[in-house]
Amino acid sequence: MAGLTNAPILILKEGHKRETGKDAQRKNIMAAKAVAEAVKTTLGPKGMDKMLVDGTGDVVITNDGATILREMDIEHPVAKMIVEVSRAQEDEVGDGTTTAVVIAGGLLENAEELINIGVHPTVIVQGYKAVQKKAYEFLEEMAVTVSTEDRDILKKIAETAMTGKGIEVFKDKLAEICVDAASAIEEDGKVDVEERVNFVKIGSGSVKDTELEQGVVLDKERLNPDMPKKVEGARIVLLDSTLELKKLSTDAKVTISSPESLSSFREGEDEVLKEKVDAMAKVGANVVFCKQGIGAYASRYLANFGIIAARRVSDEDMKFLALATGGKIVTDPLEMSEEDLGSAELVREKKIGKEKKMIFVEGCHGAKAVTVVIHGSSEQLRDNIERALEDALWSVGTVLESKKIVPGGGAPEIEVAEKLRQYASTMSGRDQLAVKAFADAVEEIPLNLAENAGFDSIDVLVNLRSSHGAGKKSYGLDMNTGKPADMMAQGVVEPLRVKTQAIKSGTAAATLVLRVDDVIAAKVEGLRPKPGQSPHDYTRRPMMPPMM
Repeated sequence: MAGLTNAPILILKEGHKRETGKDAQRKNIMAAKAVAEAVKTTLGPKGMDKMLVDGTGDVVITNDGATILREMDIEHPVAKMIVEVSRAQEDEVGDGTTTAVVIAGGLLENAEELINIGVHPTVIVQGYKAVQKKAYEFLEEMAVTVSTEDRDILKKIAETAMTGKGIEVFKDKLAEICVDAASAIEEDGKVDVEERVNFVKIGSGSVKDTELEQGVVLDKERLNPDMPKKVEGARIVLLDSTLELKKLSTDAKVTISSPESLSSFREGEDEVLKEKVDAMAKVGANVVFCKQGIGAYASRYLANFGIIAARRVSDEDMKFLALATGGKIVTDPLEMSEEDLGSAELVREKKIGKEKKMIFVEGCHGAKAVTVVIHGSSEQLRDNIERALEDALWSVGTVLESKKIVPGGGAPEIEVAEKLRQYASTMSGRDQLAVKAFADAVEEIPLNLAENAGFDSIDVLVNLRSSHGAGKKSYGLDMNTGKPADMMAQGVVEPLRVKTQAIKSGTAAATLVLRVDDVIAAKVEGLRPKPGQSPHDYTRRPMMPPMM
């Protein structure tokens, strides 16, 4: 028995894999750093692009961090955690995803050095969380309160967000669109870009033709050529029911004993549809958008009333139409009233390109939903414009909500790092090491900005530190000269919330990884045959269909 005392005790099934202690932490940190390395070269207006090719051969070329992380097929569990935290950044403020991931990578890289010299991960995590609040305070101190009526400031916010997306030539016009769109959908101090801004991409015209519609653009055509092509002073029905004859269920029976009975039966069904159309016309409707089908009889009857109609409108488009036109989605036309109707100055069918036709709902007064119609010669260009507009809209919306901005160009990160080092000098013990590590990680942002622009990162960092040491808080990296410059004077500004959220997301990701010291991976189970099924069904090649 004594000889068995040192035998290992197995608590996991055969095939399971377990890594513990520093080995687990080291590999986890390595995986998280790999994610940061993948996106850090895209940071800033002169960042590089990534080409992403999926399994079907479709290609996406972008330098948008959120898109890159979303498209990457990541397998490592810790790397997936980093991606999830970056998505939280995207969901909260719509921008700064790359910044958050780069900060997380820097925090973990510096934490690894501290772990190697004997600092416990718990001490590092506590230090990071404590210093995070200090970073918020320093950012608040340098923030500038702006008026949401100042269109120039809002345009600069939009232009900064779009810089580096490959559309700089058109950013003046696109910034105007962003400001108009964000201002239009603002309600009770909130700007819901995701729910209230729709993007429609059209493969005709040029980028300069991109425009904002105070309404909705539907990828639909008139249901009947006898219907008018346009209606002014539109009164719109949003119908969540059908205007076609219902098919009988498989077990239903209708007994018809004579031709007269058949005619009467059909006339009865037609009469029901006629009553519904009459009810809509009676309340003044001249446009109908139906979520379900519209039959031939109802279509002709609608055309007789001079009503434009479209069917099979998606649920998302119906909700969007309700927000834009102020109409209510109704299920029974016989019970609707004038108050249920939406309104627009003009509803028209418009030809796009050589063959495409779409319905434009324009001039929705007080609309709380708008549509950006994007034109461009290629799909890649249109996709880049959409991503740039989304980032810019989120940034403008964030400023409309918080009313605070900070200078860009790495100025906030340099200022926070300098203040944190001063704060660290007042501390004693190992907590001081965590504070300095945090400061170094935050400085990864201006460091990467300089590297991506082709400047000497060390020289840039020294010059920026010198400027901030002299009290020039708003000085960041001039991407044209590589020298420190006043970012506020140059109009390079960003929302305060984007910066605070980036630090929050980056810190959350880093502390999440650091707290893991044991990774247990289960054995991947193969497919098992069902009861009564041969195991060979999973191994033999599928039969080819017979040749015709």
